[in-house]
Amino acid sequence: MSELNSTSTETAQQEMAAGLLRDHASISPKFFYNRLGSTLFEAICSLPEYYLTRTESAIFDRHLNDMSRTIAPGGTLIDLGAGNCAKAERLFAHLHPDQYVPVDISASHLNDAAQRLRQRYPHIEVTPLGMDFSGQWQLPDQVRADHRLFFYPGSSIGNFDPDAALAFLKQIRNQSDTHGGILIGADLVKESAVLNDAYNDSLGVTAAFNLNALLHINDLLGTDFDLTQWKHVAFFNQIKSRIEMHLEARMDLTVKWDNQHRHFIRGERIHTESSYKYTLPQLLNLLETAGFGCAHHWTDDANWFAVVRASAI
Repeated sequence: MSELNSTSTETAQQEMAAGLLRDHASISPKFFYNRLGSTLFEAICSLPEYYLTRTESAIFDRHLNDMSRTIAPGGTLIDLGAGNCAKAERLFAHLHPDQYVPVDISASHLNDAAQRLRQRYPHIEVTPLGMDFSGQWQLPDQVRADHRLFFYPGSSIGNFDPDAALAFLKQIRNQSDTHGGILIGADLVKESAVLNDAYNDSLGVTAAFNLNALLHINDLLGTDFDLTQWKHVAFFNQIKSRIEMHLEARMDLTVKWDNQHRHFIRGERIHTESSYKYTLPQLLNLLETAGFGCAHHWTDDANWFAVVRASAI
């Protein structure tokens, strides 16, 4: 079932319908994340082909003490796209936040994790927010305003096209005080074969994750997508420096909802995700343009992934 409130559901329905009716149909990647989608993504992060999570994790293992020396203890840790909160939890012993604010569109999945954290860390104020931050957004008053550190790991910044990524980071900067900043992870440009394998795992978990978006849309919009009529397609677009994920029609078909419909011919695709890959100079320039400077960065030995801590300037 959907995890959005009635107002959010109506907005999501309008966005889904508009995407399906475009000349080149698309679905926002935020609609991957119902309860099943969140669980499938956790499984993806454990796959041998999906290097991103373990590579970023290894950077934190190796450099977390050094990172913590660039960040004042206490304050408010705001975890954007928190999921099960595991990545942020490993920071607690080093950053000692006074308040932890996990933010995720999958509200029930988030609330389960928040309840666990409250029991484990009673001295930290845990304030979960079930919220879509892919467009215009503003943190509510219960989020403390001082010493805000925005945590955005997992290379989720790559899901935004370059202009949208800059606009998103500017929103974060506008909600940061002068003592605030960002701790962000980003995937770096590398061999195409490594990238393609990461999004086409042999077990088909990424394919299931992609197809689950259709189930979510069936639930929210009332469409009649039949998953057996679609297949997962993912590849690295070298010109745009991004992985693209699509769902491709296996046959001519028509999808219906309410009084609307969309006809797809065999081979036609729905674009479900882009994951842009950066060079380190591009990433640092993006942060500086958004209003973050005094950057420190850490990478793995192969320079596949980067974690950057930058201050609001």
